[in-house]
Amino acid sequence: MIISNITEPFTEGGSNMPKPKTPMMPSSRDWLHSRFTIKLRARLLAGFLLPLMISAGCSDQDKQTQAVSRPVKVFRIEDTATVGVMSFAGEVRARIETPLSFRVGGKLLERKVDVGDPVRKGQLLAMLDGNDYRLAVQGLKAQLASAQADSHFLRDDLVRYRELLAQQVISPPEFERHETAYTTARERTAALEAQLGQALNQLTYTELHAARDGVVTALAVESGQVLAAGQAVVTLAQLDEKEIHFDVPEHRLPEIKRQQDVNVALWADDNRRFKARIREIASSADPASRTYRVKATLLEGIDVAQLGMTATVHIAANTASGIAIPLSAVYTPQNQPDHPTVWLVDEQAATVKSMPVRLGETLDGERIAVEGLAAGQLLVSAGVQRLAEGQAVRLPEEPGLPKNRGGQEHLYKAKP
Repeated sequence: MIISNITEPFTEGGSNMPKPKTPMMPSSRDWLHSRFTIKLRARLLAGFLLPLMISAGCSDQDKQTQAVSRPVKVFRIEDTATVGVMSFAGEVRARIETPLSFRVGGKLLERKVDVGDPVRKGQLLAMLDGNDYRLAVQGLKAQLASAQADSHFLRDDLVRYRELLAQQVISPPEFERHETAYTTARERTAALEAQLGQALNQLTYTELHAARDGVVTALAVESGQVLAAGQAVVTLAQLDEKEIHFDVPEHRLPEIKRQQDVNVALWADDNRRFKARIREIASSADPASRTYRVKATLLEGIDVAQLGMTATVHIAANTASGIAIPLSAVYTPQNQPDHPTVWLVDEQAATVKSMPVRLGETLDGERIAVEGLAAGQLLVSAGVQRLAEGQAVRLPEEPGLPKNRGGQEHLYKAKP
């Protein structure tokens, strides 16, 4: 009897089926590789879908922004001759402003004026204590009287000795000795007279008088103060000629000439303009501000312009043909703060487009000269910060917008 070596068990139903193999447990290396592959695929998928989602969202937002139309103020550009006007702040000053002082030293006894007081020529302004100078005058007067007496005696004595010399009673050398004594006394008398005159002048110098009509603009001393000769006491300004002092930066200096006519407006009354003329331009710059001091003589309004008032000097620049637009039409993008830009209006599509420009001189009427634009173009002059590239704006539907003249602006809205 032959028995076969059967290793596989019999299943129910009498069929002999092979037993399925039991799967083996995967290794840790294969498991880590599988997890890494799954994460890598997920990241790649996210990196691919995220830009598409952002692009789609931004595109929808841009379309929504561009779809919103805004009413805007517009300005029609004209190619006109623009006259630049430079404006500088200045101060009303007197052309001649003199600091007065005593010609001798001493203690200030009294001050007769205050700042702002008008004075006349010869009016007493201040006094020094003159007791010492009066005593010096008295001493010199006594010395002069004594010298004059000696001189008179020696003169009469010389007459007698001349008679004796003629009678040959005395010798010539003796006569010459008396003649020399008289000459010495005479010259000493002359010297004392000069010293007395100087002392009298010094006594007079203890009083300070106004040399001309004017107004006191500054005081440097007070009563009781001991002053040196030549120390400033009172500053006196003449009122018959006034001028405006203002500072000019170096890049503007070539545009200003001597004897050039300018207009001056006082801040106290900005509606009135007075004529003035450039009298002086400093030859060197101020070491601190690096500006040049310019002085313009007032030809009108001398009585109205009070000393110390603030004024604005308007100087016409060179006339040139160019483009002038409102200052409100210029803006700078946040990502490019050094690039001034304007919004040009496409009149057919009623949208806006940014256009970089180069700024020039600032003009009257809140305008500015620019380069990079052409005459006839329509640009937004207000609300420029709320617009975006391709933004729809409200413009009239009929062709041919009215031309904006004289720097005026019009608000255009869509018809209802």
